[in-house]
Amino acid sequence: MGAGELLLVGLVLVLGLCGVLVPGVPGSWLVWAAVLWWALYDPRPVAWAVLVGSTATLLLSLVVRWALPPRRLRASGATPRMAVYAGTGALLGFVLVPVLGAVPGFMAGIYLHERLRLGRRAEAWAALRTTMNAGGSSVLAEFFACLLITAGWLTAVIWTG
Repeated sequence: MGAGELLLVGLVLVLGLCGVLVPGVPGSWLVWAAVLWWALYDPRPVAWAVLVGSTATLLLSLVVRWALPPRRLRASGATPRMAVYAGTGALLGFVLVPVLGAVPGFMAGIYLHERLRLGRRAEAWAALRTTMNAGGSSVLAEFFACLLITAGWLTAVIWTG
């Protein structure tokens, strides 16, 4: 697979990551489809291993999301700007504190958004709890799974060079 095709797969992965944060967009399936596309056009064992790992990760995230409360983010006051803050925080946390930093980064992004919007620390904490209880944990589980899949793909691409 050439550099152009790898760039397109990477763009679909980024689109899928953004799609996780937008209601109604099948972001996790876009991430999986990008890995499938890569594995079909680069049929090496590492590509198939990443595809199998991606499939298992997505299925596990589906089970976790079914166990969590349903998403009612609009009712909690979540906005698209909050999703940008949460996604950016999770991505920064994922990179700065490898893998596990995504969880506190996601919540820090929501807290920062609410702190800037509301101005008071106690109100921002209350808004964070409300958002996480109203489905933020479900979004976090899906986004975390997609970050893991993207990191696995990127690692495999760099490793097989």
